[in-house]
Amino acid sequence: RSWNYKGRHSFQSPKKIKLMAVYTKVGQTEIDIIENKFSIGKVLGFSGIRKGIENTNYLIKTNKKKYILTIFEKRVDSRDLPFFMRLMYGLSKLKIKCPEPVKSIDGRYLIKLKNKNACIVSFLNGKDKKTLSPNDCYIVGKNIAKLHNASKKLRLYRKNALAVPKLNKLLSSINKKIDRVQNNILSNMRDEYKFLRKSWPKNLNSGIIHCDLFIDNIFFYKKKYYGFIDFYFSANDFLAYELATCVNALCFKKRNKIFILDKSKSSQLLKGYQSVRKLNYKEKSNFNTLCRGSALRYLLTRSYDYLNTPKKALIKIKDPKEYLDKLNFHRKLNSFKDYS
Repeated sequence: RSWNYKGRHSFQSPKKIKLMAVYTKVGQTEIDIIENKFSIGKVLGFSGIRKGIENTNYLIKTNKKKYILTIFEKRVDSRDLPFFMRLMYGLSKLKIKCPEPVKSIDGRYLIKLKNKNACIVSFLNGKDKKTLSPNDCYIVGKNIAKLHNASKKLRLYRKNALAVPKLNKLLSSINKKIDRVQNNILSNMRDEYKFLRKSWPKNLNSGIIHCDLFIDNIFFYKKKYYGFIDFYFSANDFLAYELATCVNALCFKKRNKIFILDKSKSSQLLKGYQSVRKLNYKEKSNFNTLCRGSALRYLLTRSYDYLNTPKKALIKIKDPKEYLDKLNFHRKLNSFKDYS
């Protein structure tokens, strides 16, 4: 899903690179292309980045600055790439801390490396935390609202391919082998989708949202919030749906091997958000449904990866049961007050 820019990678000369957990190997030929196409200075060293699910990433050090090279793999639709580039560029100009794409000498954000699309983005200081405190959640919530306010100023649009009303295609691709994770998980997901299809709200406040604000996409520097990374799921959807995803991703804890809500975190996340942008009655009254929808979305994608990722793959498959626990927890709730 994302990567850590700092603290885990030693720089190596281009001729002696040691390949890490990346999909596409970069060598001297690709470095020469980058130096010729971008005014970023002389490349002194580069190293593959261990974290990451969707794309290949390298940390590049030049005689001027550090940069991130991203090579887009098969799961990213090339038609979406201009949206992502313009979004990060626009947000950066609106003073939202995020990686800013670098234009090539001929004014392009995207180049070809080994017949794949690639880009260079600015290096973002800091790294992700292992856990967030309630105060961290408040600051994150506040900055999500700032992100939403800024994104509304950008004339960009991308449909959310994983929007809850569209999850039927993904659901139909999952077979009963997923019941190895837990009995009747497939029927559970089918029942939940039927509920959500009937209950999913309409006409909530919408805009461009990050869509994947997990803990490893939130950077802290010198113990303070610094910025967001990994915008390659970003799309237009309900603004409150972003908060529902963050409740699921950031505000649960494990007790007796089961994930339960940490209300001290969810309440601070929502409080921080509302210190910048108030949620209206309709957003609050539908919040539990949004949380259930987000939980089902990640339960489905994790189930799909569990069934379809080769055993020899370099990535670690995440346990779908985590999101089954979270979905079951939301089913016991109904009021916005249960979160705030």
